[in-house]
Amino acid sequence: DINLLLSEYFEEITNRYTLLTNSKEHYLLPPEKVFFNNKEINIALDSFNKITYAQNSVHDQNQSINLNTQLNPSLKIQTTHKHPSRGLLNFIKKYDGRILFTANSRGRVENLIDFLKNLQLNVRLTKSWSAFLGSDDKISAIIAPFEEGVVLSDLELTIITEEQLFPKKPRQRKPANKKLDPELIIKQLSDLSIGAPVVHIEYGVGRFLGLKKLDYGSENQEFLHLEYADGDKLYVPVHSLELISRYTGTSPENAPLHKLGSEQWNKAKHNAIKKIRDVAAELLDIYARRAAKEGYAHQIDESQVNQFADGFPFELTPDQETSIDAVLADLKAPRPMDRLVCGDVGFGKTEVAMRAAFASVSSGKQVCVLVPTTLLAQQHFESFRDRFADWPVTIEVLSRFKTAKETGAIIDRANNGQIDIVVGTHKLLSSELRLPKLSLLIIDEEHRFGVAQKERLKKYRSNVDVLTLTATPIPRTLNLSMAGIRDLSVIATPPARRLSVKTFIKRKDDSLVKEAILRELLRGGQVYYLHNEVKSIEESARKLRELLPDLSVGVAHGQMREIDLERVMSDFYHQRHHILVCSTIIETGIDVPNANTILIERADKFGLAQLHQLRGRVGRSHHQAYAYFLCPPRSTLTGDAQKRLDAIEAAGELGAGYQLATHDLEIRGAGELLGDEQSGQIHSVGFGLYLDMLHTAVNALRRGESPDLDAPLESGTEVKLHVPALIPEDYLPDIATRLVIYKRI
Repeated sequence: DINLLLSEYFEEITNRYTLLTNSKEHYLLPPEKVFFNNKEINIALDSFNKITYAQNSVHDQNQSINLNTQLNPSLKIQTTHKHPSRGLLNFIKKYDGRILFTANSRGRVENLIDFLKNLQLNVRLTKSWSAFLGSDDKISAIIAPFEEGVVLSDLELTIITEEQLFPKKPRQRKPANKKLDPELIIKQLSDLSIGAPVVHIEYGVGRFLGLKKLDYGSENQEFLHLEYADGDKLYVPVHSLELISRYTGTSPENAPLHKLGSEQWNKAKHNAIKKIRDVAAELLDIYARRAAKEGYAHQIDESQVNQFADGFPFELTPDQETSIDAVLADLKAPRPMDRLVCGDVGFGKTEVAMRAAFASVSSGKQVCVLVPTTLLAQQHFESFRDRFADWPVTIEVLSRFKTAKETGAIIDRANNGQIDIVVGTHKLLSSELRLPKLSLLIIDEEHRFGVAQKERLKKYRSNVDVLTLTATPIPRTLNLSMAGIRDLSVIATPPARRLSVKTFIKRKDDSLVKEAILRELLRGGQVYYLHNEVKSIEESARKLRELLPDLSVGVAHGQMREIDLERVMSDFYHQRHHILVCSTIIETGIDVPNANTILIERADKFGLAQLHQLRGRVGRSHHQAYAYFLCPPRSTLTGDAQKRLDAIEAAGELGAGYQLATHDLEIRGAGELLGDEQSGQIHSVGFGLYLDMLHTAVNALRRGESPDLDAPLESGTEVKLHVPALIPEDYLPDIATRLVIYKRI
């Protein structure tokens, strides 16, 4: 009825609007011809029945139906109290009627029943509302999507929801983010530029020259235009896009173009598959050895993990949830975990680590958190201490900020099992530290550790669970994950309201530096100024003080005394300095939400992962952040330095860390997975196709078959519809977007 009434009103509005637009003297129309008034609407609505919501009973002469319901008192489980469930138990004790608990899924309702059983409450699962009303059970549980509980006085019944007992954080609306498949990043066509090398499964490595329209029989179709050695051309119809992948393994200009019509490509493929067969056997041997190792299967209390999760002040992103589920599943499994969590700077990897640490500690085990720098160790220690404040968990930190006496006392307590979580730098790898109940090792930015430290890490990998966190995995780490030796989770969804950092590559100029700093300070922010030479860092700070005499400038680098470094970082965090002139000591983990501009001198001297990490020091709140990479004239830079700067500038969007790692593969070469011999095979066929071949060989060996060297990599049915499949160029001018749409079709 209401829909009918609204449609009549809309029709009337349309008629009046038409009258207005057709009238030459529409400005003379009186208001009643243009607007509805309240009286008209109320008269129309009076013909409908009313529902009145009120706290008290409503007594009306107009045949009112009184639903006679009340809200439940607060029954929230107070995790910080000595008796968390006292409110709920008191309510049940005093309430004479029947009680129905609800949760919105089978798993959630089973967890709820287990929780209530621990409170000595006998709760049965009922199938339906009518089944519950027809039973004699005083307390039951049901699957139902209620958010608020209610007391139904006439039925002498109360409904209590899971949300009332364990309130969740308010959900934030955010745009849907496309899922990121790690392997598709290597193969994706969306960032193909003219001249980029590609691999055709049947013809080998060629160069992409764009899309070209050709008459194909009676149809007009679009083709990928590829160029091979000696200028040979190949046209690939867009419906055969699955045969094309990006060539990754060396820089684009050094890609080995193949000669069409020769045996060159077949030989390269054949040689690669021969080598891949040996690699696949070695991979399976590693799988078997890992599967045979006895790890510790954690006994995880789901209700406790859910209570700990409620302490997280933000909403988890979908990728965070997936990563947490994968890590918890690994912890429950009897074999040792070796999982890499790859997430961009500030995307919430630490929360994944904290959930894993909680699960391990609640199973009565110890956790080690290994980080590359003293500052990051201190920050992780404070973050963990805040997050675990409501739980009986002992956390300590080992770093050079501690005296020898303090360090000795911490090691003794840890060796006696009195410390649950120990955070630290490479001091954790000392032979003095023997953690008797260690079951989980969390490593932040593994690529920052040296060879000797990684050798010492191997003693842990044999029988404890290892969780590695990184923003930009180095090529070797990426290779191991792609090949399946290490499990991989990607966090590619940015937090709500996070903005990407605007990146500029500029020549160093005093006026640019002054303008960038003042722009940030005028909006109440702070600035990092990175100068990575300790011997001249004070001179750099002095020049800044001369350039901006009214501002406070602090200096931080790794050769300072511990107490001085800690003080200057604390002063900058508490906004006592406007500018922090620093070395790369700030690279990992320093979180100052108010600092949203960074200037980096001689950016051409840094690696790609390092540049991305440094850029991640800003933009950690919802403010727009800026990164200025200052370098000499482009003509004086090496080829690799130019490529790194181009890659970091192009990958400015949120979640670019993983894509930068694949650019690193191109610039530095793919490297080897298990030994030096493979790098030649990766170079000859490209990293993407190499992985396809490797997966095919591994699957064949798993089935007990020998990999067929002559079997086609792709097998499928080709369907020809004989209709023109053409997206007009004037409709969608961007080639990359057209390719993506063609691939989806």
